[in-house]
Amino acid sequence: MEPVTHFLTGACLSRTGFNRKTGLATAAMTLAAEAPDIDMLYYLGGSDVGFVHHRGFTHTLWGVPLVAAAVVAFLYVLRKVWFRLRPEAEQRWRTKLPVRWGLLYTFACISGFSHILLDFTNNYGVRPLWPFLNRWFSWDIVFIVEPLILLALTAALLLPALFGLVNTEIGARDRGPRGRGAAIAALAFVVLLWGVRDYQHRRAVAALDALEYQGEVPIRIGAYPTHTNPFVWHGVVETATAFHTMKVDSRAPMVDPEGRELVYYKSPDTEITRAAKASYLGRAYIDWSRFPVIEAFDKQAPEAGHSVRFRDLRFLSPERGRSPLAAFVELDPSLRVVDQGFEDRNVVHDRLDNRSMPGGE
Repeated sequence: MEPVTHFLTGACLSRTGFNRKTGLATAAMTLAAEAPDIDMLYYLGGSDVGFVHHRGFTHTLWGVPLVAAAVVAFLYVLRKVWFRLRPEAEQRWRTKLPVRWGLLYTFACISGFSHILLDFTNNYGVRPLWPFLNRWFSWDIVFIVEPLILLALTAALLLPALFGLVNTEIGARDRGPRGRGAAIAALAFVVLLWGVRDYQHRRAVAALDALEYQGEVPIRIGAYPTHTNPFVWHGVVETATAFHTMKVDSRAPMVDPEGRELVYYKSPDTEITRAAKASYLGRAYIDWSRFPVIEAFDKQAPEAGHSVRFRDLRFLSPERGRSPLAAFVELDPSLRVVDQGFEDRNVVHDRLDNRSMPGGE
């Protein structure tokens, strides 16, 4: 999920009662909920390095406790520095809920594990058992930005504060941290939404599985959430010779209601594509992708070498004019890697040599 949802989830978790047990619970759980994405720093080394390490160790069952420890250590140091700069603040702090560092660390771990759970719900996936098992797991039910989840979590944090201002105006007695009921209700709503989306996802997959595609039966099927309609899914079906992508309406359920199916015929496995797949980025991309389309292009001059392009059809719906997460590997005439990385996200791709017309015609 995107960072805002993680931050809001950590804050709501704290409001469910954790913030009544120790000081700094809200700060620790809010930061720990997003902290696993510290691995984004790998992108400073290039898009290929960032991709290989993204959702790696910091998103594992044993990486989260270390990340949580770093968050708690950061708050410990920050608190010490603040008291040194503002000695009067330490005196005021003694009247508040004391910090129980061991308990705070436990709460930070809980919040950190919520990050893995949220990332598991979308179609990019997580590797919670890496490096012992380099397998990606994904639920495929929620888009990376889910407006309903954002709205519920935001309301759970803002409404109690608003009601608190009203209570202050009328002189009501302060009963401690507010918003416990709202936070519990918001998190319960998120779980309920997951249940609804899972049911709709199963309906979409079943609809795709019930059909034949150009006379071939499905080998593998996927249905992925879209950002506009929770009942419309991006369907991908692999057969023996091709990949088929189409829209699925899980309310009906109905496959390709607008007749915009696209067919991507499988390219032959050549010496060029094998060299690209054996590269640093190519190996990682093949491990991560579920429906990889690999295209090899000869450059204009024979001595210039070859360009191999990687795309995953999970992220290429018929409505899109670009290929998110499309990677490339450049090879010289001897098939040695000379460059690798990801294409500009804003580039509109028109080299779809192995794609048929809509409907496979």
